[in-house]
Amino acid sequence: MGKRPTLAAVAARAQVSVSTASLAFSGSGPVSESTRERVLAAAKELDYAGPDPRARSLRRGKSGIVAVAMEETVRYAFRDPVMIAFLDGIAAEIAAAELALLLVPEIGHGPATVETASMDAAILIGCSPVVMESVEIARRRSLPVVALGTPPSPELPAVTLDDRAASTALARHLADLGHSRVAVVGLEFDGSKHRGPLTPAKEAAATVQVSLDRLHGVREVYPDVPVFVTGGSLVEEGWHAGRALLGLPAGITSPPSVPDTGGLDLFPADGSVELVPRPREHRPTAVIAQSDLLAAGVIRAAEELGIAVPQDLSVVGFDGIRIDTVIPHDLTTMVQPATDQGRAAARMALDLLDGVVPADVHFRSTFHQGATTAPVSS
Repeated sequence: MGKRPTLAAVAARAQVSVSTASLAFSGSGPVSESTRERVLAAAKELDYAGPDPRARSLRRGKSGIVAVAMEETVRYAFRDPVMIAFLDGIAAEIAAAELALLLVPEIGHGPATVETASMDAAILIGCSPVVMESVEIARRRSLPVVALGTPPSPELPAVTLDDRAASTALARHLADLGHSRVAVVGLEFDGSKHRGPLTPAKEAAATVQVSLDRLHGVREVYPDVPVFVTGGSLVEEGWHAGRALLGLPAGITSPPSVPDTGGLDLFPADGSVELVPRPREHRPTAVIAQSDLLAAGVIRAAEELGIAVPQDLSVVGFDGIRIDTVIPHDLTTMVQPATDQGRAAARMALDLLDGVVPADVHFRSTFHQGATTAPVSS
């Protein structure tokens, strides 16, 4: 391959100064239309695509990059429609500003991290201590930072959602339908991917604020609601939780309480143990899942056990994503404006780059009455 054509070569062919050629490419400055056309024609003849963005970045002391730092791998993130919606919103605003977007998965790990990656600003998605550590790293680098999903603080502009109030609304919907035996299928509470009952000790050590906020919202209606924690927002995690809450291995005569299954080895995640439905009095009549994907998994487990939704079991979710490719149900859920949240986070980052300190932006969810809830059956 030959050397990259230079702006100086273009200027020489067009018989203008290098500075005039540069202005012709940028579209700014006192350059006549005829001169601009001559410069662009010379560039086409030399196969010159424009100034090297790397050199321009060095001159400006800027990378032209806004990074999105996530707590998970790209593969995991792209299985989550909410994360995709966040990224769609962010990408639309960043592209409109003619900047580049960098994904930094698994905060603190891999070849690109918040500490080492080239960026002018960072949008951090998540709410665990790992995210807050990344905030401190970004501050040491004097990088503008915006948080998406992190509780607001005086020093950190944030985009937030009404997780607690929205979860209270879901719980009240079930209470109005007469449900009293209710269980929560929760997202991660500490980033450990641990499955099983949420014990008081585990709750006291919880670090994921979204999961806590959604649980606290439910407890305003059901103070003693039991919780089964999953390894993340995936259909298969909801399926596993649903099997533990609703089923029993054949031959078990003394059912363990819900969701204290009395040993998760009874419910292997590979489905190798055939289950039968728990007796009606030993299973919940309604499940509040902390994401729509978890809700879809619970419904799939229920139907495999012959438990009809919503006749025998009401299920609600959270997010408002399409799950009709997973289960043929119109899910009752809280719809969060994920794309709008992503756009807001990006606009806040752009404001910071312009020297403007933005105010926090708070979004509200909308209740969607689907077909997965019904009055409790007698």
